[in-house]
Amino acid sequence: MEKSVKSIATNYGLYLGVLLALFTVLAYAISLELLTEMWYGIVILIVIVAFGIVSVAKIKQAQDSYASFKEAFTAYFITVLIGLVISTFVSFLLFNVIDTDAAALLKEMTIEKTIQMMEGFNTPSEAIAQAVENIENQDQFGLLSIVKGLAGYLVFFSIIGLIVAAAMKKSKPDTE
Repeated sequence: MEKSVKSIATNYGLYLGVLLALFTVLAYAISLELLTEMWYGIVILIVIVAFGIVSVAKIKQAQDSYASFKEAFTAYFITVLIGLVISTFVSFLLFNVIDTDAAALLKEMTIEKTIQMMEGFNTPSEAIAQAVENIENQDQFGLLSIVKGLAGYLVFFSIIGLIVAAAMKKSKPDTE
């Protein structure tokens, strides 16, 4: 059954990766500002977690409603890993190879959104200036930044994956 876990999770990871890449390309084509919207990020978060949960559910379905914690977490993690790697690769290509001007424009939009948000929270102007300086000094689409971001996302989604795996695991009666 281990091959089944990996093959099912890999398939859902590929579906997730294609969907996330499609979201990125559509947002790029429609309006770069979409990529700076909080609701867009929340939708992406929900989609990623949902695909991880569906992957675990499909593993359980393939194994007569049983999945160990390890199998459940492995299915979730592989799905999310593949999806995020594909999405990250597409973003890297889009903003570093295809349209580098869009990356600069997106950085400016991010600065504007950050200023608006921080002013909304009555943040002191020194803190706003520091945040803007940090964003300006960061190459958000550089290889190092992308790898760090991917690692951070994997840690974040792994924590969610541990919770999902704990909630969805079901041991076989003979191993209880």
